Amino acid sequence: MWFGACTSSIGTWMQILAQSWLVYSLSKSSVYLGLDAFFGQIPIFLFSLFGGVFADRKNRRDILLASQMVQLICAFLLAGLVATHVVQIWHIWCLSFTVGLAQSFGGPAYSALIPTLVKKEDLQNAIALNSIQFNLARVVGPALGGLALVKLGAFWCFTLNGISYLAVIATLLAIRPHFVPPATQMPVIQSMREGIDFLRKREGMASLVVLAFGITLLSYPLITFLPVMARDVFHGGANTFTLFLCLSGAGSVTGALLVAGSASQSGQARKSLMVMAVLGIVITAFGLSRVLAASAVLVFVSGSLLMIVFALNTSMVQLYVSDTMRGRVMSVYNVAFRGGMPLGSLVSGLLIKQTSAPAIMAGNGLLVVALALYFLLAGKKLSKL
Repeated sequence: MWFGACTSSIGTWMQILAQSWLVYSLSKSSVYLGLDAFFGQIPIFLFSLFGGVFADRKNRRDILLASQMVQLICAFLLAGLVATHVVQIWHIWCLSFTVGLAQSFGGPAYSALIPTLVKKEDLQNAIALNSIQFNLARVVGPALGGLALVKLGAFWCFTLNGISYLAVIATLLAIRPHFVPPATQMPVIQSMREGIDFLRKREGMASLVVLAFGITLLSYPLITFLPVMARDVFHGGANTFTLFLCLSGAGSVTGALLVAGSASQSGQARKSLMVMAVLGIVITAFGLSRVLAASAVLVFVSGSLLMIVFALNTSMVQLYVSDTMRGRVMSVYNVAFRGGMPLGSLVSGLLIKQTSAPAIMAGNGLLVVALALYFLLAGKKLSKL
């Protein structure tokens, strides 16, 4: 499962790089770039709760297979549009929305499936190792994508992504999860309400949901608008953007390795908030920096810190939920986690148009620091986790 997902993620990041550069090249607009991220993420915000319900009443592997097939088709469609020179911005937006819709059902199923492949005491390590494969792909994918984009063109980035889905489909067919959700006649809305009630009643869980939304709302624009920073601030091209994206991924792998190597599962909430405060300082410094070497280091460090926060928070949620509730609880968490991404990209894109990318980066970083300090000082329920 790890190798299949890693292969697919490499293809996905090749497409993300090529698609971001294609959108910005066609439009020359940070707003359009933000809208592409918005259309890709908003279905996850809107439909993940339904995806979570289905993940707790259907075979999670079957849901994932359907999700992967839809994403494979979208990748080949985009490759065809580029090859025939008819691609327009609205085509890309529609395909981004369709991929996001598939992920809104595949995401909760995947989050619920992974813990059923390991023992509970190995869960934090499994989550961290899963983050490693995703972020290792963030290094390899943009590197290969940048090379393919410069030497071969965007068509090959999208085509290779479509092919990469075959790897994860093959591994899904090979695995045998030890838990399959039982059949139920409970109405969908009632099942959804059970997941929300669990989060409300379990001390600290509601705070984790708020944090998931806040951290992605304020930190994800750093990744979304790397093309703007590369071109407008450092006057570089696709190579500079690729460098930033690879360094961010390499930092994330480093952060995930640090979490995977940690044997301690106590005081995770406090550790996460302290790392989050440092992350805000680093994002602010990146917004203020005008030296390419310094900014490259800051991108690497921000990727590492961001992954530590994500891995710790996700493992806290996973540790306190049963297999029968996992899909619904993780769908609520993912709504918050993924919901912050499109809203942050859209709002930051509009603000960048009025001011500048560096100013918004710096402002977002300061807000991350404020959010971390608030929960450190006032989040008593969260501190018990």
